[in-house]
Amino acid sequence: MYEIGDLVSKPIKGVCRIEDILHLDEKLYYLLIPIEDRKEKIYVPVSNSKANLRLCLTAEEAWNLIERIPEIETIWIDNEKMREQRYKEVIKSNDPEALVSVIKMIYQRKKVRLEQGKKSTSYDERYFQTAENLLYMELGAALGKPKQEICQLIIDFMNEK
Repeated sequence: MYEIGDLVSKPIKGVCRIEDILHLDEKLYYLLIPIEDRKEKIYVPVSNSKANLRLCLTAEEAWNLIERIPEIETIWIDNEKMREQRYKEVIKSNDPEALVSVIKMIYQRKKVRLEQGKKSTSYDERYFQTAENLLYMELGAALGKPKQEICQLIIDFMNEK
């Protein structure tokens, strides 16, 4: 069971703070407030929380993930429907390592398409932004930095290696 004040990751919404644990309709619920939209309230049944929530990365786990970015496998999927399905699955899973994998895949696709004189596809761009937002939000929360600084922090870290 999570505690009030815990930062949790919720698929699609990203990082939320548990503001309260309360009884509604004879069930116990977590009241979540997304860190990017403090006016929004999300109620998650405690009984469903394992499927819908996980504790956010710690600072140590965040640095460990950043260090492993070059090693994280990128799965290349040529079939557009299967690729988009994979993007959707990863966004729903909100697994940081899988988000890195998708970001790397889309980045490589974009690079190949630009070399061919083509633009990036709209759905690649949309999923790239979503995956980056979710990953950078969580890494930022773990490292105590604004999510806007995380991309540059990763680039700087990789350049030092």
